[in-house]
Amino acid sequence: MPLREEIESAGDRLFKWRSYLPLAMSGVLAYAMRGFAYPGGRVGLYRAWSLSCFGVALLGLAIRALAVGCAPARTSGKNTRGQVADAMNRTGFYSVVRHPLYLGNFVITMGIAMFPRSAWAALSCALLFMLYYERIMFAEEEFLRRRFGAEYERWAARTPAFLPRLRGWERAALPFSMKSVIKREYAAFFAVVAAFAALDLLAGLITAGGFRFDPVWRAVSGASALFYLAARLLRKYTKALDVPGR
Repeated sequence: MPLREEIESAGDRLFKWRSYLPLAMSGVLAYAMRGFAYPGGRVGLYRAWSLSCFGVALLGLAIRALAVGCAPARTSGKNTRGQVADAMNRTGFYSVVRHPLYLGNFVITMGIAMFPRSAWAALSCALLFMLYYERIMFAEEEFLRRRFGAEYERWAARTPAFLPRLRGWERAALPFSMKSVIKREYAAFFAVVAAFAALDLLAGLITAGGFRFDPVWRAVSGASALFYLAARLLRKYTKALDVPGR
């Protein structure tokens, strides 16, 4: 098989399992946490650092939200069986970068990977991410090239793949919808909070030798769980989060 087709085939396979990449990274982070200690031995500094890492992850979620909030139905989706694109996203965040969702995922990953304060762990997670998603992005672009032809070529020629070029910003074709963001991203927000909560519990186990759940993360986790439950119930049993064409 020619290398181009081989890379695309690998990307299609990885696309179907992209939600499981964090499991591989969790092993790296768990190993990096084995000698964890509070910065300067102070709980206050630990909270400041962990919340700073969380802030980076929230920035990644915000990038995803800006892309998803203006995207029409059957684009920027979470489908796992194969590529879907009824139309091309070329405006809004897609006017400055071709893969804003994966950019958001990378920023989220780095926020979580910073938690152990280990340079090698952060670099390892970054490398894992790039090796994994590079093939997925290649497969997606080959799909779009075949699906939209010259339209895709013109967009790709002026829009960077991964590092945004903000001066190329074009107003989104559809208005931003917070309902659409909540409907499609509530689980991602909960997963990010759960990752930080797990790292906090692991930090407590290592530093205190037993169960210790920091009050700040206990509050954040509780609020996140309530938000997840409310959003899930609204999505499953009502049409409160439905937006025409989204």
